[in-house]
Amino acid sequence: MSGIAGEGCKVLIPTEERKTLEEIERSIIKKYRKKIWSKFIKAIKDYELVQEGDKVAVAISGGKDSLLMAKLFQELKRHGQVNFELEFIAMDPGYHPNVRELLEDNCKHLNIPVNIFNADIFEVVDKIAREYPCYMCARMRRGALYAKAEELGCNKLALGHHFNDVIETTMLNVLYAGNFKTMLPKFKSTNFTGLELIRPLYYIEENDIKRFTESSGIWPLNCACMVAAEKIGNKRYEIKDMIAELKKNFKDVDKSIFQAAQNVSMDAILGWQKGDKKYSYLDFYDEE
Repeated sequence: MSGIAGEGCKVLIPTEERKTLEEIERSIIKKYRKKIWSKFIKAIKDYELVQEGDKVAVAISGGKDSLLMAKLFQELKRHGQVNFELEFIAMDPGYHPNVRELLEDNCKHLNIPVNIFNADIFEVVDKIAREYPCYMCARMRRGALYAKAEELGCNKLALGHHFNDVIETTMLNVLYAGNFKTMLPKFKSTNFTGLELIRPLYYIEENDIKRFTESSGIWPLNCACMVAAEKIGNKRYEIKDMIAELKKNFKDVDKSIFQAAQNVSMDAILGWQKGDKKYSYLDFYDEE
């Protein structure tokens, strides 16, 4: 399927024939209990991501992360003790017909009752932000997902960002944006009142998601954006490679980056921002 999205895309190739639905669902609870299921449950509990009476819109891009997230939510509803509702939504931003067909086939095989809606985002972005499309595309996609979640009466929108996305975003901000900001496990939307974004894969490492996907025999969507297919120099891949190199000498460097965002000492930083207001440590220097 690598030719669908253009050259340069990293295709996740299954290591086995596609497993049955029952085998895939069983593996989540059994084979991948420690690496995936337990971490999913831990994030749900630690950050109170799913509560009684919630209606969660699970956003499915068709990639490995969101497909796993959808199955995890189904298992949570089946085995969990909290009463909540699910809506599975997928936006078609202008996929090649073969890409959409793959998305539909995967969801059908995995028994995910997905609601696919059209949004010609690739076409719009190609016109207004052709040179640097990714930022604009991401914003438009997020807005379209929020709007659909709101339309369906959901109070939460779940995205499939995982542990590695969190630490890579942190390092992107430090090295390229000159600030210390991380990817939060949940936050309230500023444009859609009553909607909250949640990231239940927050503790799950990408390599474990890859192993699950490959062993399940699933062909996920990869790099399906036609607008940016030929763009090179993606900074996120540079950061990913940098962290991999650092791990050769310090295997837990990724965990240290993650923990840094939980252990910020307000007594030993030059400045910080709360809302729209910025502070300097000098503002409090002469306090007792």
